[in-house]
Amino acid sequence: MAEEAALQASGLRFSFGKTEALGGVDLEVARGEIFGLVGPDGAGKTTLIRVFCGLLAPDSGACRVLGLDTVRDRARLIRRIGYLSQRFSLYGDLSVGENLDFFAEIHGRRDSAGRKRRLLEEMDLLRFRKRPAEDLSGGMKQKLALACTLIHAPDILFLDEPTNGVDPVARRDFWNILAGLSAGGVTIVISTPYLDEAEHCGRVAFMAGGRIAAAETPAGAKELVLERICEIVCSPVIRAREAAGLVPGVVSVHAYGDKIRAALAAGAEPGALRAAVEKHARISAFRMVRPSLEDVFIHLLRRNRGTTA
Repeated sequence: MAEEAALQASGLRFSFGKTEALGGVDLEVARGEIFGLVGPDGAGKTTLIRVFCGLLAPDSGACRVLGLDTVRDRARLIRRIGYLSQRFSLYGDLSVGENLDFFAEIHGRRDSAGRKRRLLEEMDLLRFRKRPAEDLSGGMKQKLALACTLIHAPDILFLDEPTNGVDPVARRDFWNILAGLSAGGVTIVISTPYLDEAEHCGRVAFMAGGRIAAAETPAGAKELVLERICEIVCSPVIRAREAAGLVPGVVSVHAYGDKIRAALAAGAEPGALRAAVEKHARISAFRMVRPSLEDVFIHLLRRNRGTTA
């Protein structure tokens, strides 16, 4: 018999008054999977995670996590999940160790000394166990918050943009920790504003307007982009972007630092794009590149809106 999925959602709808936050979400997440949710602000990522955690009851549809109905079995479910929200609050005047003791007590884990030490070692926080939480760096605070979320050994973790505002090194360390948890059998559902982070997920759901536009592996998602992607390093970038946007066959163009990325429809000539940009900017590099997840997301947004912008 096939193993039951860690999470199964069907036709989930939820509204805040007249504002539809979820417009019919169908989703399945396998046990032990790292599953990413990406999308702009207001896409419905946080609302969806809160429904998964039983904090919001859907207006319609069904959701089961670890085989439990998120509405009827909410009390049982809470004991088996970990939820790190965008506004997870540590107690700044308590030490690192005292914060862990506090959350262990909340979850009724009075035998947590061994697990507490292991978590501190895994998060590289053991040497800081007596330091007040308010004196930690941003990345260390997030590691401590994750440790507090894990103190009761949940089977599935829901993380809502846990690395937002954290420096790149701390983000890398955080994802290494998540990879270890997944290898140990913990299922992870994580929303992130960083599309480079989504590359670490087994599968990624692209959300917009309360709906899932696609749910694929990172490699599979890139196959959805039918246009060719051209990357141009140039100066000035703004004038180059404006010129590229007027070229026939260019369906989208966006600026990133010292470069622009243009999506070319089938049959469009890269040479025409280069000639148009050269009239307004100095080109340092002109190359065709593989689609990134950001290109995928732009493609899906454009497809769903029926635009070529």
